[in-house]
Amino acid sequence: MKIVLAQQNYHIGNFEENTQKIIGAIRAAKEQGADLVVFSELAVCGYPPRDFLEFEDFIQACYRSVDLISEHADSIGVIVGAPARNPAPQGKDLFNAAWLLYEGRIQGVVHKTCLPTYDVFDEYRYFEPAYQWNVLPFKGKRIALTICEDIWNLGDNPLYRHCPMDELITQQPDIMINISASPFDYDHDEDRKEVIRANVLKYKLPMLYCNTVGSQTEIVFDGGSLVYDRLGNLVCEMKYFEEDTALIDLDGPAFTQTSLKEPLRVSQLGKEMRVSRQHDPQAILGYLTDEHNISQIYDALLLGIRDYFGKMGFSKAILGSSGGIDSAVTLCLACRALGPGNVRAVLMPSTFSSSHSVSDALQLSANLGNPHDTIPIKNIYEAFLTTLEPVFHGLPFSLAEENIQSRSRGNLLMAIANKFGYILLNTSNKSELATGYGTLYGDMAGGLSVLGDVYKMQVYALARYINREREVIPENILHKAPSAELRPDQKDSDSLPDYEILDKVLYQYIEKRQGPREIIAQGLDESLVNRVLKMVNSNEYKRNQFCPIIRVSSKAFGVGRRVPIVGKYLG
Repeated sequence: MKIVLAQQNYHIGNFEENTQKIIGAIRAAKEQGADLVVFSELAVCGYPPRDFLEFEDFIQACYRSVDLISEHADSIGVIVGAPARNPAPQGKDLFNAAWLLYEGRIQGVVHKTCLPTYDVFDEYRYFEPAYQWNVLPFKGKRIALTICEDIWNLGDNPLYRHCPMDELITQQPDIMINISASPFDYDHDEDRKEVIRANVLKYKLPMLYCNTVGSQTEIVFDGGSLVYDRLGNLVCEMKYFEEDTALIDLDGPAFTQTSLKEPLRVSQLGKEMRVSRQHDPQAILGYLTDEHNISQIYDALLLGIRDYFGKMGFSKAILGSSGGIDSAVTLCLACRALGPGNVRAVLMPSTFSSSHSVSDALQLSANLGNPHDTIPIKNIYEAFLTTLEPVFHGLPFSLAEENIQSRSRGNLLMAIANKFGYILLNTSNKSELATGYGTLYGDMAGGLSVLGDVYKMQVYALARYINREREVIPENILHKAPSAELRPDQKDSDSLPDYEILDKVLYQYIEKRQGPREIIAQGLDESLVNRVLKMVNSNEYKRNQFCPIIRVSSKAFGVGRRVPIVGKYLG
């Protein structure tokens, strides 16, 4: 049997485009002589559809698309993901389903069993878990068809009480097929391989795994669909961060291996894989800035920017260019994703801006070839001070005056964005957002956060990665001390611990969910740890008002991290 895996980029709720893309892949698979073509989880409507699933009109559109796709599933089988209604009065009204279409009609429907509710997932809000399990016969093969999370319930500490493959294996299937919408984070691709291989070794069947690709607001799907033979050998690994197809011949030489290349300890698997692997605290920075991880983050951010603009119908971006590392990396990524001509940089020097910051920002735009403007804010700032003088009563210079500068810049950027139809890209990094080192309605303004899930030390690593072939970002930007330049001789280190230490603490607390005792026990200063964790928790109100953040880690700020704003814990 010949099977095509179609790894595609869908647009949530864009039924016409999604359906035509699926039909196009069906036609191509027919031309290749395939017997079956496989698409990803909820391909018809896009993943995650979230509260769109509460609209009957949305569900009807899903069913119409399935009917149209089935017309093209005449001489070829099609497995595609779409919601399915629950006919029983008990439970949720919908299943997350995989549909087998052939000979112009529905041959079988499989329901997802394991419905994730951790991190960015909230499937049990909408879907009822499966309550029956059956293999699907197709052209002499018995297919054990599962959906994404259904294959993750392995190991010594499983997250769910029920494992669908344990039911399906009793029906003597010949092959496992899993359709997924598995998001990217920078160590998740290896987790997937281990999980799929563990299933293969446990059930002694080959597995074809079809993942989606593309970005949906903050969540990036990296593709990387996989095929393993029954012995656990990797047969096919599809492209990452782009659409791809692969033709798999189950009767070909790739499936006749007689030896296992790499052993796997299944006991490694379990709930901890959804958190992230354990790392030596002294090696955290090396892990965070590892070149392989940074290259993946780079590709994910490009896809996140490109799809956010493309799917929203926008083409042009604007950002404030300060001559600092964060705005420099954001500008480089935006120019690469959208084209330099579509990214406008605005330099807004104040009385406290250094001359090299302006010259560095100008040199960066010259290197990239993007349009740029210089708008000094001195007069605007002084006008604010004059207006506020009767209210401020001659009180000393403080954070209020610093934030006036930042908010003046935010106002200018938004004015230009409104006038010309730009989307403002925010340049704050994860270290700053974590500690509240930013100004609401000022440098925290924006329609999309590019670096909000990237720690400061990772930003530097991204800059070095961007400069790997030639100097795009001026070296001076990489080597000068970080500063907001809102008062004389200001440095980030005046308000924050050194980023090399800060990022270690933040990673342990945010990604690893380690408490103060555990972090201090790793050799970090007690007062520093307590100070940092207090900053993180007391600034949740700022992050709650922040724009969408492109997610690249296992725990990003935003929809996947639900922390009370009004709380006392470590605050």
